[in-house]
Amino acid sequence: MRCSNSNTPNWRRRWTRSRSEPAPGSYADFGKLTSIEEAEGVPDANEMIRQLVVGQETVVRTARDIFPLVDEVNDEPSADLLTQRMSIHEKNAWMLRSMLD
Repeated sequence: MRCSNSNTPNWRRRWTRSRSEPAPGSYADFGKLTSIEEAEGVPDANEMIRQLVVGQETVVRTARDIFPLVDEVNDEPSADLLTQRMSIHEKNAWMLRSMLD
């Protein structure tokens, strides 16, 4: 599985333009915003994969939850970005789940 931050500049620009505050810029800042639990200790391989699946699914759920708001205000660029991210995270979750079967 490939990890890519290629969309980071896109969402960072959109965040900055749509809000009066800068986008989060540190791990601590992101940690305050996350809905994904941080693992404690060193889990075994299957547990790590399970946690990754949960994280991918959480990202998809979050994107789906905010999609109606983006649609309501006719923000098509954000809708497109959400659609792309949902697609990537759904695929990642599917690939990870296949490793647990």
